[in-house]
Amino acid sequence: MGTHKHVGELLVEAGIITAKTLERALERQQGTGRRIGAILEDMGVVTEDELVDVMAAQLSMRTAKKIRGHAFPPAILALVTAEFAVEHTIFPLQLKDGMLAVAVADPTALDVLDDIARSTGHRVMAVLSSAEEITAAIREYYFKGEEVAKTSPCRILVVEDSPVVANVIKAALEREGFEVLQAADGVEGLKAALSSMPCLILCDAVMPRMDGFGLRRALAAQAETADTPVILLTSKASPEEEQKALSSGFFDFIAKPVNAVRIISRIRRALAMTAKNR
Repeated sequence: MGTHKHVGELLVEAGIITAKTLERALERQQGTGRRIGAILEDMGVVTEDELVDVMAAQLSMRTAKKIRGHAFPPAILALVTAEFAVEHTIFPLQLKDGMLAVAVADPTALDVLDDIARSTGHRVMAVLSSAEEITAAIREYYFKGEEVAKTSPCRILVVEDSPVVANVIKAALEREGFEVLQAADGVEGLKAALSSMPCLILCDAVMPRMDGFGLRRALAAQAETADTPVILLTSKASPEEEQKALSSGFFDFIAKPVNAVRIISRIRRALAMTAKNR
């Protein structure tokens, strides 16, 4: 019986990357627990579509390169909640003869498919797509009716010392109609918060000069910003870190790497909840 080749080997065979590039990627992968495809994407040597093609060939899976632009009945979307879709980067495509086709970015997440099967009572078939396409589809079909950001002059302050991460978040928020301010550390963030009075703050946990927890304490000490919801962004995705964040007064906790749809969803929830409490 033959064995499946891993994605890196298939990319080399397809001439998309070199064996030397794969070797460097495998070195970077050691000890990270991340998929080799994600490492290669970070290196800028492959695209998501190329990864979809090789994984589909390896696993003999159908693909969904283009999800947007099709009509999806509300009954299909209702089979998977927006929060679950965001959390696991999945999208329900079609229900036919008791079989629910679901677009997935990670074909190895069998537990997610099992959860969908249990909650819907349908058999589930995974269809491979890129995370980018699934994320865009979630934004278009699940959140198109929510006009919170588009009709509100809400200003979001993003306090993040990584320019790459900050700009990814900024672009995602601006696409949804938010006004975005940026600060590179906690000291700048505190000054920006006091001068601009944002309706919500996204804050990295680890930053120079003043970290996220220090910024939260400083904001709480000021009458003008004490009630401003602050969401913590952190690469330490553990229950202990989440408990620490919530007990420190953060409104919410989002683990990195950043997911644009998840951030938008959490911001909308925070704004809706704080509006109700006023």
